[in-house]
Amino acid sequence: MKRLQIGDVTITSLVERDGPWRRPEDFFLDYDSAEMAPHVAELDPEVFDPATGKMVITYQTFVVRTPRHIILVDTCTGEDKGYGPPMDFPKQPWMDAFKAEGLTPEDVDYVFCTHLHIDHSGWNTKLVDGRWVPTFPNAKYVFHKREYAAWEALAKEGVERPGGAGGVWKLNCEPVMEAGQALLVDDDYALDDTITLTPTPGHSPCHCCVNITSRGQKAVVAGDLFHHALQMRKPKMSTIFCWDPVAAAESRDKVFQAVADTPTLLLPIHFPSPTAGRVVREGDAWRWTYKRD
Repeated sequence: MKRLQIGDVTITSLVERDGPWRRPEDFFLDYDSAEMAPHVAELDPEVFDPATGKMVITYQTFVVRTPRHIILVDTCTGEDKGYGPPMDFPKQPWMDAFKAEGLTPEDVDYVFCTHLHIDHSGWNTKLVDGRWVPTFPNAKYVFHKREYAAWEALAKEGVERPGGAGGVWKLNCEPVMEAGQALLVDDDYALDDTITLTPTPGHSPCHCCVNITSRGQKAVVAGDLFHHALQMRKPKMSTIFCWDPVAAAESRDKVFQAVADTPTLLLPIHFPSPTAGRVVREGDAWRWTYKRD
């Protein structure tokens, strides 16, 4: 993603992996190949690979620099977690990108997790002498309190769900709490007048979008509110990883209704470069338009 300026705030991206990833018929619930074929044909070339029939899916972290803070939003899958295929891809690109930003772990003030799935919380922690510890020693980690509680309860019961397998809470969240660096927040949390949350439950129990507002401009880090431009054409289409597919669709509709045909930029975590874009109303559905300038 190109460097994005929102008023006094600068946003850049740390890419962990990029490229063709999953076929839409394997990823979306109620996917109808015949129905969606015309929409696949009109997709931007960045988001679909015709040779493999797979969607192009990016795993990335957003670095948000405000006049007061350095913030990371969503921390990909991390290293040393022991995940098997397909999550065992090399993590060096993320580390290289972090260094290229001129950052050290000590520089980060806040880490926001839109939700606590495997690919959004992984760099929260690192393995040191056989113990998981927070990767960013000076940061407060912002978790929605009910999101945190839901995954904690499942971990303690030994129950795994899609997107949260592999002991994600124990690896990525519990060590942060034990270190005293977790900040458990409600729906109306605001870090300051620049960084606020919008609750968008469904993909996970209390998924949130992170709003960035400065000098009359606005961007929204959308997390997994939507994963692909195909969901613009069929907004009710949720994924196999959604906790509550109906609620996920309702949250999508709520946000799309609010931002459509406005200057607000959306930054979905899994959209490949140029990543940022806008929602345009088109009949009973929507159209995704990348910000290309």
